[in-house]
Amino acid sequence: MKPELLAPAGNFEKLKTAFYFGADAAYVGGKDFSLRSFADNFTREEMCEAVSLAHGMGKKVYVTANIFAKNADMGAMEDYFAFLQSIGVDAAIISDSGVFYAARKSAPKLDIHISTQANLTNKCAVKFWREQGATRAILARELSLKEISEIRDFVPDIELEAFVHGAMCISYSGRCLLSNYLSGRESNRGECVQACRWNYQVRKKDAISDSGWLDMEEDGRGTYILNSKDLNMSAYLNELRAAGVTSFKIEGRMKSEYYLATVINAYRRCIDGGYDKSVERELLTAAHRDYTTAYTLGENEKTVNYNDSQTKGDCDYIANVIGCENGFATVEMRGRFKSGDVLEVLSPTNNFCKSFKVEKAFTAAGEEVSDCKLVQEHYKINCPYELEKGDILRRRK
Repeated sequence: MKPELLAPAGNFEKLKTAFYFGADAAYVGGKDFSLRSFADNFTREEMCEAVSLAHGMGKKVYVTANIFAKNADMGAMEDYFAFLQSIGVDAAIISDSGVFYAARKSAPKLDIHISTQANLTNKCAVKFWREQGATRAILARELSLKEISEIRDFVPDIELEAFVHGAMCISYSGRCLLSNYLSGRESNRGECVQACRWNYQVRKKDAISDSGWLDMEEDGRGTYILNSKDLNMSAYLNELRAAGVTSFKIEGRMKSEYYLATVINAYRRCIDGGYDKSVERELLTAAHRDYTTAYTLGENEKTVNYNDSQTKGDCDYIANVIGCENGFATVEMRGRFKSGDVLEVLSPTNNFCKSFKVEKAFTAAGEEVSDCKLVQEHYKINCPYELEKGDILRRRK
């Protein structure tokens, strides 16, 4: 049985993108109790629609409720879990033991996955949560293959989920107070400002003006001293599976539709067809930091990205395909393009990576144009391929 490919979805459109490009399941957040408060997230009505869409496609929806709760949260949480159970959510993702208690009390039939925020770094912690009734453990990113295998042997009757791609936190399993200290926004309640991504400086003790600021250098390579590299385990999925991982998780509820489509598509193809250099090339096309395998293969001192906050990637996001007929694709523009540009298709179909030159383009009103510069305008452009709604067009730099 193939492992599950689990994708993030910060809103309903991203959920549809995730499923179209091959995710088996998606994790989403409601308007409350999620560690990504600044994603669009889902209303209760949207949550119902999400579950209906997923189950109609044979897929699953997991809902994050992984904040570290306070007393004032508990009453509303019990009502929330009862609601999630009533609409058929496949599992809730929880990190706090009090929240776990509230969920078991108010929604006893709802499966519970223990969040990586719970610091699942050893076999006894996983065993403890299994004995409380958890059905899945989302392992800490700090674990090695050997440690994961030992957990599987010690707790054979629980599903193991592991992150395989995306942003990592400089702090242990994301339990960080840096955001609280520098901005007053609580990272463990969903309001992290990602202070670890900032460009830091030092200041002379007696300096008052801006001229008193000095660049802080780390081995001469830059000032991003707290900025973790991005995780990329695409070349080691077989090893993770052999160690007992049953769900491969992609990070990124705050990321764009284009990012999700790119990464999910790459991992879907990797799971189905195996890893090769084309997967590596594909994962360079969307914005990312330098890649790392973190600690999966053992101790690793090279997990910090000193050079910059993020690399933009090898491709520009140009348009979403919303229809195709009679040799023309109707697209919603997301990045400016012109006649003569060569565009490439991002798709889960056989049209993946095919390219074509834009020769004719028309606005929604039927006016022929050579410069498509209005964001979210619907354009019709010539296309030799039968593209599907949900495909994406990009342009290599």
